[in-house]
Amino acid sequence: MPAVAPQAERGQDTRVGAPAWRQEALATTRRAHLLTDRCGQEAVTMWQPKDSVRDPTVAHHLCRAASIDPWRFRVEMLKGGGTLEQPPPGEGVTLWKTRMKPPAWRARLPLPPHRDARAMQTAEVAQAHARGARLAAARLGRAQHQINGQLRLLLRQREATDHRLSEVRKGLLINHQSVKLRGYRPKSEKVPDKADSMLTWEKEELKAMKRTMENDMEKSEALLKALATCRDNLVLCCKERLQAVELMNQPLDKVLEQAGRHSWVDLSRPPTPRTQGHKTPPPDPVGSYTPECASALDEAKRLLGESNDALVDLAKNEADIREQQELVSDRVCASLAQKMRETTELKERMNMTLGLMRGTIHRCMKFNQEMYVTRGLIKGPLSKKHLETREKLDRPLVRVYQRHVGTQLPEAMRLAQGTDLLQRHISHVEKNLNQLLSSRKHLAWSLHCKKLGHDVDFNVVRLRLRQRHPHVCYEQAQHQVHDWDPRTPPRSQSPDAPK
Repeated sequence: MPAVAPQAERGQDTRVGAPAWRQEALATTRRAHLLTDRCGQEAVTMWQPKDSVRDPTVAHHLCRAASIDPWRFRVEMLKGGGTLEQPPPGEGVTLWKTRMKPPAWRARLPLPPHRDARAMQTAEVAQAHARGARLAAARLGRAQHQINGQLRLLLRQREATDHRLSEVRKGLLINHQSVKLRGYRPKSEKVPDKADSMLTWEKEELKAMKRTMENDMEKSEALLKALATCRDNLVLCCKERLQAVELMNQPLDKVLEQAGRHSWVDLSRPPTPRTQGHKTPPPDPVGSYTPECASALDEAKRLLGESNDALVDLAKNEADIREQQELVSDRVCASLAQKMRETTELKERMNMTLGLMRGTIHRCMKFNQEMYVTRGLIKGPLSKKHLETREKLDRPLVRVYQRHVGTQLPEAMRLAQGTDLLQRHISHVEKNLNQLLSSRKHLAWSLHCKKLGHDVDFNVVRLRLRQRHPHVCYEQAQHQVHDWDPRTPPRSQSPDAPK
C-alpha cells in the first residue's frame, strides 16, 4: 500500500499551483469575460435605435417586452363599438403583416456606402443652396419687375405733370400777351378796371401753380433716381443669385408659385393655391439670402410705397391745377367779355348822342348863316340883289324931314341897338357852335377809343381762347406772332383829340 502524502493526510489544499498564479489566471479570465460582454454590447448597440428603451437595471424578459410593446399597433375604440388599429407615430418602417413598427436604427460607424451617402448629402446641400438662390433670384426678379412698372407709371405721370407745367407757363405767357395787348388801348381807355385786377390775380395764381408743379417735378425726379438705383441693385443681386442655378431649368415664376408667394414685396398678391406662403428667411452672409438682397428688397418695398403715395399726390395736384387754371382763365375771359359789353353799351349811347348833336349843329349853323344875312340887311345892302330891298338913312324923305330942329328920327338908334343885339346873339351862337363842334370831335374820338378798346379786348379774348387750346404748346405760343390789325391800335393819342 502506497504511502499517503503528509499534506493530504492532514486535510490541506492539494493544488500544486501557486495562489498568485491562480489568481492571475482568474483575473485574466474575468477580464476576457468582461471584454467579451462589452464588445458584445457595443456590437449590438452599433445597430440599436438612437433612443433605446433597454435599461440594464430591468430584467431581460421585461426589457424585451418594454422594447417590443411600443412597436406594436395601437388599438382605438370607435363610437360605434368597433376598433381601429393605427401604427405608432414616428420614423421607421411599418410592418403591416405583423402589426409592428420598429423605430429607425442607426449605425455608429460608417457603413460601406458611407462615401455615396456623403456625396448625396453634399448634393442635397448644394441643391438646397441652389433652390434658395433660385427663390431669392425669383423674388429679386419680381421686385425688379414691380419697380419697372412703377417707373413706367411715374414716367407717365411725370409727362402729364410736365404737360400741365407747360400749360401753366403758357398761361403766364398768355397773361403777359394779354397785358401787352391791352397796353395798345388809347390813353382814355387805360383807366384801371376789374379786368386789370383779374389779370393781375391770374398772374399770381399761375405763379403759385408753377411753383407747385416745379416742386412736383423735382420730387418725381428724385424718386425716379432712387427707383433707378434700386432697380440696378436688384438686377445686380439677381445676377449674383443666378450664378448658382445654372443647372436648374425651372421658371422663376413657377418657383414663386411653389413658394406660395406671388410677390415678396407684399404690395400686390393675387390668390394662390396655398393659404399661407413661405416666410422670408433671415439674412445670411454666406447663404442664399444675403443681407444685400434683404436691403435691396426692403428698399424696393419702401420705394414702392413712397412712389404710390407720390403718384396719388402728383395726379391729384395735376387735376386740381388743371381745374383751377381753367376756372381762372374762364373768369378772366368773362371779365373781359363783360368789359366788352359795357363798352358796346357806351358806344351805342355815344352814337345816339352823336346823332342828336349832329342835328343840333346843323340847325345852329343854318341859323347862324341866317343871322349873318339879317345883319347884312340891317347895315345895308351887301350885294346888287339887296339894293331894292332897303334904303339908306340919307334918302330924300329923311333929308327933307331933318331940315327942321328937333326932328331926329329913332331909326338909327333902333338899328344900332338891333345890330348890337344881333351881333351878341351871333357871338353866343358861334360860341355854342364851337362848343358843339368840339364836343362832337371829342365824342367821336371817345367813340373811336371805345371801338379800339372793344377791339383790343376782343382780340385779347380771341388770343386767350386760341392759345389755351390743348394743341398749342408752349413753344408755339412763345413764337407765335400776334394777330393784330395795324390800322386799329394806335400807340399814342391822336393829336386832334381834346386835352
